[in-house]
Amino acid sequence: MASRVRVSICFSLLVSLLFVSSISATEEESKKEFVLTLDHSNFSETVDKHPFIVVEFYAPWCGHCKSLAPEYEKAASVLSSHDPPIVLAKVDANEEANKELASQFEIRGFPTLKILRNGGKDAQEYKGPREADGIVTYLKKQVGPASAEISSAEEASSRITGENVFVVGLFPKFSGEEYLNFTILAEKLRSDYDFGHTTDAKLLPRGDAVTGPVVRLFKPFDELVVDFQDFHVEALEKFVEVASIPKVTIFNKDPNNHPYVVKFFNSPNAKAMLFLNFSSQLFDAFKSKFDDAAEHYKGKGVSFLMGDLEASQGAFQYFGLKEDQVPLIIIQTDDSQKYLKPNLEPDHIATWLKEYMDGNVKPYKKSEPIPEVNNEPVKVVVADSLQEIVFNSGKNVLLEFYAPWCGHCQKLAPILEEVAVSFQSDEDVVIAKIDATANDIPQDAFEVKGYPTMYFKPASGDVVQYDGGRTKEDIIEFIQKSRGNTVKEDTVKDEL
Repeated sequence: MASRVRVSICFSLLVSLLFVSSISATEEESKKEFVLTLDHSNFSETVDKHPFIVVEFYAPWCGHCKSLAPEYEKAASVLSSHDPPIVLAKVDANEEANKELASQFEIRGFPTLKILRNGGKDAQEYKGPREADGIVTYLKKQVGPASAEISSAEEASSRITGENVFVVGLFPKFSGEEYLNFTILAEKLRSDYDFGHTTDAKLLPRGDAVTGPVVRLFKPFDELVVDFQDFHVEALEKFVEVASIPKVTIFNKDPNNHPYVVKFFNSPNAKAMLFLNFSSQLFDAFKSKFDDAAEHYKGKGVSFLMGDLEASQGAFQYFGLKEDQVPLIIIQTDDSQKYLKPNLEPDHIATWLKEYMDGNVKPYKKSEPIPEVNNEPVKVVVADSLQEIVFNSGKNVLLEFYAPWCGHCQKLAPILEEVAVSFQSDEDVVIAKIDATANDIPQDAFEVKGYPTMYFKPASGDVVQYDGGRTKEDIIEFIQKSRGNTVKEDTVKDEL
């Protein structure tokens, strides 16, 4: 099976089911396609012609791409009359000849939109809305200056609304190294933040009066205003990235919180997540204690999030959590280890986090229950039985990693059944399967990027990935060629 890149689903993805054109045109004009179709043969030539162009990398089978298509085309028709015109294009990244382009731009999911400037020399991820009006508004702002001058209090109030992060450069004059580095920062981060610059701090809604140079960051949480005066570009970038993440990120159904949730999960820090019912009478007590913990461990490699039970069903499925464990804290580290404290009370937070930081909490492993009866030809493996069945059995084990919803896995299932039946009289061979969506997988042993994925553990030797054919004959031939000598328990005892 040719592996497919997983579809990337963003929190802010808006799916439109209807497309009603507002453009009055002749029948011939209405058929015109405003989105350019690019491929490996014309991509570079086309991008070189445009100082600013947006390219969608899509796959024909991707449902989210199909939903985006009419909105993207509608936005392209509107933006074609912008002065100067803003060009939207698309590339079928699933086409074999275009896969090098997709690799060049690090396309890992569909649809992915890239903003290309300066003939493609500067590439940024599009992080705006996915409906026509939102695309138009977002791109009009992207094509203008990365930072616009604030020349009046009214202009400052209209732009610094207190609903999002806004970065302002305060300068005695718009020249010099500090100002230049600020413009570099704004250009680099313009897809993520709004930028402005001024010579008069009195125009701004909050913060002390200064003459500059100062970078002042406004945000709708925590201390609301933060100043910074190190004008090295790397230092500025780190300051903005850190200061724009809440001390405690809130995960609920409010779309205004979603950008901060994305930043939380993109952070390299360990992630401490407290899940509870936000309508609980103990919510304020939990929030107070969790805020205290976040302040105490600030700068110590841990990020904090509070998730509402109602909005967190996807997280519960991913981590293998159950609602009767709430309120709970789960910590995930950058090496995918997990640590769990279920059914906690507000006063448990500080104590348990200290135990975790001191290394006194054992990792939590998501696992289905070990089957009480496991006598089918294809054996069922779960996280808690993986070591015993695969690594410690001393047998030759073919293990399939599958997902219940995967059509290719469903097609492979009867074939594996036939393989298992053919080896039923051979005690040294085991055919097994594990639901990779319901069990944690040791990443140091297995790399599973899609389903189904199969690995073979010979009786003597290291685990190897099976990438052969998917027929009964192919799999049997591979096992016979790759199997090792089994380690008999009696032999081991005699040797000891």
